Amino acid sequence: MQQQLDSWIRALVRWFGYVPNRDLSGWILLIIAVVAGVATMLLLTQIVRMILRRRGDTVLTLLRNHLRTAFYFWLPSLFFLLGTNIQSQRFLQRHPIADKTAEVLFLVTSAWLFLRLLKVGEILLVRSYDISSDANLSHRKFVTQMQFFRRIIATLVVLVTFSLLLLSFQGSRKLGVSVLTSAGIVSVLVGFAAQKSLGNLLAGIQIAFSQQIRLDDAVVVENEWGRIEEINLTNVVVRLWDRRRLILPITYFVEQPFQNWTRSDASITGSILLYLDYNAPIDIIREKARALAEADPLWNQQSFAVQITDTTPTTAVVRVLVSSNDAPSNFDLRCHLREELIKFLRDEYPQSLPQTRLAFGK
Repeated sequence: MQQQLDSWIRALVRWFGYVPNRDLSGWILLIIAVVAGVATMLLLTQIVRMILRRRGDTVLTLLRNHLRTAFYFWLPSLFFLLGTNIQSQRFLQRHPIADKTAEVLFLVTSAWLFLRLLKVGEILLVRSYDISSDANLSHRKFVTQMQFFRRIIATLVVLVTFSLLLLSFQGSRKLGVSVLTSAGIVSVLVGFAAQKSLGNLLAGIQIAFSQQIRLDDAVVVENEWGRIEEINLTNVVVRLWDRRRLILPITYFVEQPFQNWTRSDASITGSILLYLDYNAPIDIIREKARALAEADPLWNQQSFAVQITDTTPTTAVVRVLVSSNDAPSNFDLRCHLREELIKFLRDEYPQSLPQTRLAFGK
């Protein structure tokens, strides 16, 4: 069996036009491994396409869309690594450069493939959770935690891969040790950088568990209203109401006060202020405002009130309180009620609008 295997290998190598010697046999294995890996990859690609034509598998589609490019590089590198580990003094000898190249390629492509697998796993876990509604607090909490943990694991994978690459080369290992053990300003800078990075990491972990913010939370930060769009390891992206993006360090939400309008409940109560004349019929205005609120589907029927809350020398301040399921709905509801009440007073009770009176003495 061994003799037959050797004859097959010799015949394949001769077909490439070269008989291996003790110096270049590793690179010939590179050619063989890459060809075998590409052939296997093409075969698997055709099999996946045939399966998807017959039945639409969601998981298989996700794997194909997210892993295809990384898998194209990983499979040949795997074959190359297996090829360079063949030891046969009678035929092929391992070449140091080929061995090192195989290790580096397999390490990098494996890390790349694992990062894509993490992304697919996150999509599979959160695909059934709806975060478009403010009321889905538990859904947004779970999605936020999954995204944060995926980023932490991805960062650790990159750091471990980079460390293994450095340790695989003798020169880099010595350089890394000398830098880490050296004193002076480099050590001080590295210490400060590590302290800041550790602070961001701890802040992110605190946010992931305590849930001060979640994805799509409505917040007021730096006197701006917006929604949490991204929670990264070092910063948070807030999508403001006019589609601008406000980028804040993640420690901001641990160290600075801010408003979270969807922390435990998305419902909110808003007010409308009307400056009316003292002759305004408050009871009629109250009835009209309730009728308008009851006819509007944005009112959730939890809070309603019409009261005179203040006075000025020329007007009475009438406040209308209405509640809605979320902040955008409440904003639209208040705008609608304000418009309709002004139309009603202008057409039916124009004397209720603010007036300026002048008294002339005899």
